Amino acid sequence: MRKQERTGSKHQVKNSLKSIDFLALHNKLGLASDTQDSDSGSSGREQSSSEHDQLRNHEKHGNTANQHLPGHTEHPVGAFSLEHEHNMWKYNKNAVGLSEKHSENACRNFHCKRGKVCHADKEGKPHCICQDPAACPPTKDYEHVCGTDNKTYDGTCQLFGTKCQLEGTKIGRQLHLDYMGFCKYIPPCTDYEVDQFPLRMRDWLKNILIQFYERDLNTSGILTEKQRNKVKKIYQNDKRLVAGDHPVELLLHDFEKNYHMYVYPVHWQFHQLDQHPVDRLLTHSELAPLRASLVPMEHCITRFFQECDGDKDKLIALKEWCHCFGIKEGKPKRIGRCA
Repeated sequence: MRKQERTGSKHQVKNSLKSIDFLALHNKLGLASDTQDSDSGSSGREQSSSEHDQLRNHEKHGNTANQHLPGHTEHPVGAFSLEHEHNMWKYNKNAVGLSEKHSENACRNFHCKRGKVCHADKEGKPHCICQDPAACPPTKDYEHVCGTDNKTYDGTCQLFGTKCQLEGTKIGRQLHLDYMGFCKYIPPCTDYEVDQFPLRMRDWLKNILIQFYERDLNTSGILTEKQRNKVKKIYQNDKRLVAGDHPVELLLHDFEKNYHMYVYPVHWQFHQLDQHPVDRLLTHSELAPLRASLVPMEHCITRFFQECDGDKDKLIALKEWCHCFGIKEGKPKRIGRCA
């Protein structure tokens, strides 16, 4: 792992949602959200699993895309797979005191949280122990991640293995996945920039769905039939603003003029993230895959999510999410409405 300077660097982060391959990012987010142990930092809202349970018991009141990430043009963004490492964490072939075959059988259906692996004892009982960071599988450059300690790790396996070994310490509690890629200087987000962010994000979400719809015209499977019918109305509207590098003034004008085209994309993204469990509340962990993927290109996303949590209870309700994106409240009986 390598330590990087956060300040004083000449490398500035450019706002570039438009530069991300929508389909590739969707694949990566889908894989990342398959595990309930997603963990991402930098927002200052780190929580333990027990805190998540307590919070969930608390009642909440009522652009043409390039094919690769900037700076990593030789590797597609979708090549980074959390599923590979998640599967690896489910069991460890090198269990202590047992043959390899016996170990596999004992640990095959035994799940350990991120950063831990299964080891079977001499009686064949599976246990979770910390992953040895040095034993993590080799990774490619595009699989590197930046931790909240501002160190670049070879991959999430190494990062969470390190975090596990520091369990019970202040350093361990504060260590989380900050963002995908090598650590670099992330400039502070200004008031003006955070006000602009939802304009780009709304347009980006709309273009994601348009690209999914176009892909489904040839090969179905990304969107459900109900989703395709909703996106079809946007796709066939001749007033739709096509993807492109648009100034914020045009994005604002289009949002005001064609407001109805942006409502469903905002709802859709919320429900894509709201998975563990589906409760119309987004936890820090549920936001992690999206936030960590976009931080290197959209440095305001962390502050944006912080400010979306209006009541500061570490959860973003659907109503708060829609308010952040400028979507009006609707009738509660209609699924997906902001109520």
